[in-house]
Amino acid sequence: MTFLTATLLLLVAATFGVHLLSAALAAWRYLRPGAPAPRDDALPFVSLVRPVCGVDAFDEETLRSSFAQDYPRYEIIFCAQDADDPAVPLVRRLIAEHPAVEARLLIGDPAITGNPKLNNLHKGYMAARGDWVAMTDSNLLLPPDYLHRLVATRDLQTGLVTAPPVGIRPGNLWGAVECAFLNSSQARWQLAADSLGMGFAQGKTLFWPRAVLEAGGGLRALGGNLAEDVASTKLVRRQGLKVRLTRRLFAQPIGTRAAAEVWARQLRWSQVRRDGFPLLFTAEIAQGPLLPLAALAALVATGSASAWTLPPLLIAWYGAEIALARVAGWPHGPRDLAAMLIRDALLPAIWAVTWTAKGFSWRGTEMGRQPAPGPAE
Repeated sequence: MTFLTATLLLLVAATFGVHLLSAALAAWRYLRPGAPAPRDDALPFVSLVRPVCGVDAFDEETLRSSFAQDYPRYEIIFCAQDADDPAVPLVRRLIAEHPAVEARLLIGDPAITGNPKLNNLHKGYMAARGDWVAMTDSNLLLPPDYLHRLVATRDLQTGLVTAPPVGIRPGNLWGAVECAFLNSSQARWQLAADSLGMGFAQGKTLFWPRAVLEAGGGLRALGGNLAEDVASTKLVRRQGLKVRLTRRLFAQPIGTRAAAEVWARQLRWSQVRRDGFPLLFTAEIAQGPLLPLAALAALVATGSASAWTLPPLLIAWYGAEIALARVAGWPHGPRDLAAMLIRDALLPAIWAVTWTAKGFSWRGTEMGRQPAPGPAE
């Protein structure tokens, strides 16, 4: 066996093995039994803070889920940047329809960072009464045990509880592609990393002990990177604590998507990862089947492997993803398999373009590399 042949075989085995391991680690979180729920009298008061900006197709359903929490002591604080935002009438109606739940809407736009989401959250965070604050995006659908599951994830080494979203209800093929990026790619990797003690924050859910966030500089400190996800992870790790993911993740209804929307969103998130963790981002080129397929094709070309080994590799590769999606209850039909193929065809292009991209526009705000944050207010 030549050195080249051995190297190519090692590349195939390593990339394929890591892929299977990540799928297994993620699936195990959905198969293993959960920890017993803590007693109600042991649960802390929680402030649920949800920023709103405009109204999307599922916003009434996702915002309404805030009021259905099976949790004994919590408040809801909705945050809007101005009174003319289309979400304001919806939020006010939902609050009026649920008088038994402590909820309020705050309006204003203090510019504490270059990140408009953090600016919108600031007033809610400052008004929150809880020592634990859940910052939750408006398009996340909260199950009744959402707050319970966040609280149950805490331990003495936890500086932040988080959860990436999983996509549900794709309305067309490109909606399914969005789900393929979110679920059996990004969620799979994040769940696997957390299972190995290397959790990363994701801004859909940031469940903070206020003491940890304040010790790191407060919300202003989260403006030091392109997105609060990366800054949150760094803030927690600087204090010798860990970011932990909930055992199971929470759903985001997707609906219909256009190809351009999916590309722009994935490129934006890719830039966030490059900005925050450039060395890890460099390795992302290996996350799809491109490298093992290329290595196996080279073995076939040199006569070291049969061409019949290519189909089994693809079947096993995507079979692992479909199996994970089925175990976790994520979309996993024929359209979703086609979406995974499209996703993996896009991944190398997104990775390459990310290296030359200079910034992005988010809800009308141009986002570039953020300056270092100043002193906390």
